[in-house]
This record gives sequence, structure tokens and C-alpha cells, in this order.
Amino acid sequence: MQAGLNHYLIVGGLLFCLGLFGVIARRNLLVVYMGLELMLNAANLVLVAFSRFNNNLNGQVMVFFVITVAAAEVAVGLALIVALYRKRRTAHVEDLASLKL
Repeated sequence: MQAGLNHYLIVGGLLFCLGLFGVIARRNLLVVYMGLELMLNAANLVLVAFSRFNNNLNGQVMVFFVITVAAAEVAVGLALIVALYRKRRTAHVEDLASLKL
């Protein structure tokens, strides 16, 4: 049995929901950040699946740009998380609600 488009869409939807749950329910900045990355990868999976089943490369080219932006986001985001942790000694979202010094 070969995986069809529906299978990829279901897996992509489940990954996106799992990432959304990580963003909404968790209070640690790193877990929230991993949830965001999981949501981006779920969108990439769906784009590649549509591209494959429509026999054009537009979705795969878009995935290349999304991965490039995600790599830059990781570099900047992790630098911000490390800077906030050094300043506040915590990585919990509720402790960082106020950006006052």
C-alpha cells in the first residue's frame, strides 16, 4: 500500500496540532520554541506533499525558503532566549511577561 495525499495531510495536521499544543500549553520558552519549529515543519510536509501530488516544484521551492527563514529564526531566537535567561535566570514564559528591568 502506497501512502496517498490524505496520509501526508493527516500526519501534517497531527504534527501541526502537536506543535500548537506545545505553544499554548507549555510555559518553558524552549518548549514553546520547539512547538513553533514543529508547526513550521508540519507546513513544510504539507507543501512537499501537495507539490509531489501536483507534479510541480513550486511547493518544494517554497519549502527551501521556509527552511532558510527557520534557520535564521533559530539563530536569533535562541540568542534571545539565552540573553533573557542570563538576565532573568528563568526560562518560564509567565516570569518574562514584563520586559521591565
